[in-house]
Amino acid sequence: MPIEKDALEYHSTGRKGKIEVVSSKPCFTQRDLSLAYTPGVAEPCKAIAQNQDKVYDYTTKGNLVAVISNGTAVLGLGNIGPHAGKPVMEGKGILFKRFADIDVFDLELNTQNSDEFINAVSLLEPTFGGINLEDIKAPECFYIEEELKKRMKIPVFHDDQHGTAIISGAAFINALEITKKKASEIKVVFNGGGAAAIACAKLFISLGVKHKNLIMCDTKGVIYKGRPDGMNKYKDEFATDQKARTLTDALKNADVFVGVSAKGAVTKEMLKGMAKNPIVFAMANPDPEITYDDAVDARPDVLMATGRSDYPNQVNNVLGFPFIFRGALDVRATAINEEMKIAAVHALAKLAREDVPDSVSRAYGGKKFKFGPEYIIPKPFDPRVLLWVAPAVAEAAIKSGVAKKPFKNINDYREHLETLLGTSRGVIRNVINKVKSSSKTDHHLPSIVFPEGYNDKVLRACNSVIEEGVARPIILGNETNVRQRIKDLDLNLLKDVEIIQPIKSKKFSVYAKKFHDLRKRKGLTFAEAERLIYDPNYYGAMMVHMGDADGLINGVTQSYSESVKPILRVLGTQKGEVAAGLYMIIMKNRLLFFADTTVNINPSAEELAAIAINCAESAKFFDVKPRIAMLSFSNFGSNRTESTEKMKLATELVRQKRPDLIVDGEMQADTAVDPKIVQEHFPFCEIKDGANILIFPDLNSGNIAYKLMQRLGNAEAIGPILLGITKPANCMQRAVDVNDLVNMTAITAIQCQYKHT
Repeated sequence: MPIEKDALEYHSTGRKGKIEVVSSKPCFTQRDLSLAYTPGVAEPCKAIAQNQDKVYDYTTKGNLVAVISNGTAVLGLGNIGPHAGKPVMEGKGILFKRFADIDVFDLELNTQNSDEFINAVSLLEPTFGGINLEDIKAPECFYIEEELKKRMKIPVFHDDQHGTAIISGAAFINALEITKKKASEIKVVFNGGGAAAIACAKLFISLGVKHKNLIMCDTKGVIYKGRPDGMNKYKDEFATDQKARTLTDALKNADVFVGVSAKGAVTKEMLKGMAKNPIVFAMANPDPEITYDDAVDARPDVLMATGRSDYPNQVNNVLGFPFIFRGALDVRATAINEEMKIAAVHALAKLAREDVPDSVSRAYGGKKFKFGPEYIIPKPFDPRVLLWVAPAVAEAAIKSGVAKKPFKNINDYREHLETLLGTSRGVIRNVINKVKSSSKTDHHLPSIVFPEGYNDKVLRACNSVIEEGVARPIILGNETNVRQRIKDLDLNLLKDVEIIQPIKSKKFSVYAKKFHDLRKRKGLTFAEAERLIYDPNYYGAMMVHMGDADGLINGVTQSYSESVKPILRVLGTQKGEVAAGLYMIIMKNRLLFFADTTVNINPSAEELAAIAINCAESAKFFDVKPRIAMLSFSNFGSNRTESTEKMKLATELVRQKRPDLIVDGEMQADTAVDPKIVQEHFPFCEIKDGANILIFPDLNSGNIAYKLMQRLGNAEAIGPILLGITKPANCMQRAVDVNDLVNMTAITAIQCQYKHT
């Protein structure tokens, strides 16, 4: 199979394996070296010696997890040893880092003696903030985890047990909801008597399943009381007194099947004997106990989950361990207890019932997801899992008394987690908080009109806007159709949203007359004015112009040039200013503003000066002190052309109009953003710490630059923010998703608030 060759090549090409150690501090100069190592490193050593808890302040311990295995139960490959298990442990480290920004060392121990394993791991406690046990065979894994939990005062978590249990538990809750079954009344059958099966069974009982209604099978059949062979104390706990002796017997009239066993363990005939609307979790990997196609063929009423990504409802442990450890580490929990696991279960179950972001759909080839039989657990690439599971786990740790560093405010903690998803999340969260704070002060939530109310993205964004409390959306469109679409999409927060159909509006004639008054000396007839006001984009712009709405957002369904036209014709630009498009370019540790990126093809020096000043004003929304660079291919007169002279003049005009601003140019882009170049070659430059507002000489350069940064520079781009307009209005690009719309609504809302002040 091609995947075999591709996988070997993936692991061996270039730097071998999948991980490396990267320094989090600079180490380029002699001073850096003296701080990183001797003599400077002695200072944190002395501080920790005086107070051991300082190790969390001066080292990586608080964000470092050990992924530890002896290779005795690797995937479905069995006891292949610690060397062969190492690729899996490295992969686990990647998942910790990718999904929760947790650093990992993978450790493979060359022993099958449980006590040797326990002794080795327990001695590592000073190094790590948590221990993730992986791929250790049963029943030894139970004893190992139990003993390590007793000895260690940091979280110890065997993912093969509890990870599978937590994810399947969340799926189980939602499956019961969909099939209208009660946990206390159903019959549940497990196939597999190892670590995952026993952990899942225990958790399902915690979720309400009656012990007497649960049957567990292994390779020898039903685990029953008095069975003479293949038993241990962990299986004894689930020995049944029912008469069933085979999996076929056990599945008769069963409501739920949970498989953590082997390929092909279940047949179509077995499924046909199950109760109405059976729930089947066939989680053997890589091949399930019964395929999805066979299960559906045998029982069209089946609700099914597997461990595979090519079938609906993948039970994937990556939905659990990164976020569980994130929450545990952040409150410095001494353990991961049952309360924390149950909190993770309910957080995942609730998240699956929420509207799914477009980013998730894109990650899965454009497929749409909605809570129902084929979507009962979130997808691994849903960025919200971090924001739901980690806080739930952390809060449970605090309430259950195992948190040594509890947070005071869970909302503040969620906002901190948002920064792990990308710097843009933190930037927008700050804007949202400012809008909310201002709204509480002046008792006015900005009203934002959305002309494209027939679009699903717009409706979903409006639902999120209400949930965030950032604005009051007004939707334009046929009310009957829009209401039906809101119902179809389960957007419950839009139940009472204001919907206006322009042609039926009482203000239609008023708007048409007023629009004609605005444009009659520019060739617009009254008949043309009436025709244009039929267009929701013109109607929405008139709402803002007349004060019936505070702001407007459009552009989701048409080109930028078409979307911006009604805004320019109705609202127009402020006196002495020019319309322009501003993009925020967000990197890991830097926020830049690029302009103009969308409107002016070849702006004059006067227009560039106006754009620069408007950019500086917009930077206030984001608590940025503006430092403006007027860009060119020339550095301070090194080349004399019409373009460079234009940028030089624009710089002077900004200084004349706004002497309070830091601005310089013309200058090359690297000079603008690198203080070392300025210090070494241009010490006279007024921008000493690097520019944060970059003004481009024309639309070509601005548009090309932001798109290259976005695609090749791994930067996040938010925008375009429309500058220079008399009232807040913004046009989106057609490729936007729901999250982009919510972000722009927050920005438009804060523009509205600045207009009021």
